[in-house]
Amino acid sequence: MAGVAKLFDGHILDKSNRNVDLNDDRYKGKVIGLYFSAHWCPPCRGFTPILVDFYNKYGSEKKLEIIFISSDNDEGSFNEYYQEMPWLTLDFKEREKKNELDEKFQVDGIPTLILLDGNSGNILCKDARQEIQFNDKQGDRFPWTSSSEATKKSSRSCICC
Repeated sequence: MAGVAKLFDGHILDKSNRNVDLNDDRYKGKVIGLYFSAHWCPPCRGFTPILVDFYNKYGSEKKLEIIFISSDNDEGSFNEYYQEMPWLTLDFKEREKKNELDEKFQVDGIPTLILLDGNSGNILCKDARQEIQFNDKQGDRFPWTSSSEATKKSSRSCICC
């Protein structure tokens, strides 16, 4: 997991607000979803329940873990929104790390769900939202991969951040 763990420098929290070590054995072999989203974004508010449902139904079977990366403007909005999510999060206070991840993964709109190989940190799919919401709702082809052409044509509902 060193690949994904290196991205976060130990700033990942669980639902109890405890630090998570992504190098722990329980994360080996997992697909890590980076979920860029915000409470104030209507398309995000529409997609989050779909993603929660997918995660609850298939996350364990598909070896999927998700890390919420908030584009909220304040910690109160972040906390309220994160209550709806059953997965991990980047500490809201880590705004510099959030901006670094936006740049690294060329996040130009939200909601965005990027899938990474947990062990290597390599990108598997740049637009997993499209797959979950429209193309493969049960994840039959999970983990999806992005062809370079599909990545270029990736559709975003909101380019508001």
